[in-house]
Amino acid sequence: MTTDQLITQIRKKQSFLCIGLDVDLNKIPKHLLKEEDPIFAFNKAIIDATHHLCVAYKPNTAFYEAYGIKGWQALEKTINYLNDNHPEIYTIADAKRGDIGNTSTMYAKAFFEDLGFDSVTVAPYMGKDSVEPFLAFKDKHTILLALTSNQGAFDFQTKTVDGVQLYKQVLETSKSWVNAENLMYVVGATKAEFLADIRKIIPNSFLLVPGVGAQGGNLQEVCKYGMNDSVGLLINSSRGIIYASQEENFAQAAADKSEELQQQMAAVLAI
Repeated sequence: MTTDQLITQIRKKQSFLCIGLDVDLNKIPKHLLKEEDPIFAFNKAIIDATHHLCVAYKPNTAFYEAYGIKGWQALEKTINYLNDNHPEIYTIADAKRGDIGNTSTMYAKAFFEDLGFDSVTVAPYMGKDSVEPFLAFKDKHTILLALTSNQGAFDFQTKTVDGVQLYKQVLETSKSWVNAENLMYVVGATKAEFLADIRKIIPNSFLLVPGVGAQGGNLQEVCKYGMNDSVGLLINSSRGIIYASQEENFAQAAADKSEELQQQMAAVLAI
């Protein structure tokens, strides 16, 4: 999916909501454990109930890899279901990959070609030759970790090096990489106060913003400082939506939570 196609969907649905499909078998409704593939059964129900309210889904691959081959098969079935039934939905493999060039190429092939994701999250620590292999894929996006929402983000990302905070150096340097127009960036919602400075460096890029909901991020603050003329935001909520209920009404409860956020987003877009 191209950036323009994503923007079209945002305008059409009046939503820039991304739903994180982070499936923990200890948290899903117990009746689903009887299914042949509980993870996919859970994801399918969530997707069926919420696809009209969001523009993206973001499975965190750790929640699938943890269950071995069955987990990976559930991830494959989930992305195939989305691509076959809802091609208008933008898909993000939250894998946080990044390695030397030939290894990154293989990671990129796994997520872009084999699984058919639109984008993948990548750690920038090893520099451009670990990121550019992802950027080489046409109409695919690489979502670079810039300023994350976890407490440990302050261990490195905000440290000052040669008078400039490290995350700002990452943003600035990444603009010079080949096919940098295919970059998006992760900026945590709990770091909303940093968004004004971030927009000075990358005014036109899309930002994937986790942390709204369970982690305490504020949607209105994020929009105030992070939105651009093309919206430029994908706001992710995972636990706050998919685990809204552990009863048989879990999918409807997820839809209700999604609609709450979608309505807030529609109000922002109407201003």
